[in-house]
Amino acid sequence: MRLDKYLKVSRLIKRRTVANEACDAGRVLVGGKPARASYEVKVGDILEIQLGSRVTKVQVTAIQEHVNRETAPELYTLLSESKAEPDRAE
Repeated sequence: MRLDKYLKVSRLIKRRTVANEACDAGRVLVGGKPARASYEVKVGDILEIQLGSRVTKVQVTAIQEHVNRETAPELYTLLSESKAEPDRAE
């Protein structure tokens, strides 16, 4: 499954277009490297998503085409969630 579609189906990002834009901007990392929206997600991949000041790190545990709101969190394991540190010029 494409990365942008996985982010939408898993509800890590609400809209596929937003997921696509985040990938294009380099805000989605797979295994520590920026990934394109067309990247094929595999079980075991570690995704790091930076949206605004929030950084979410998850591990893909399952891939499904359609899930409902209650079962969406079963597609990944949350590894960490934190606020990004702002860059400070000193």
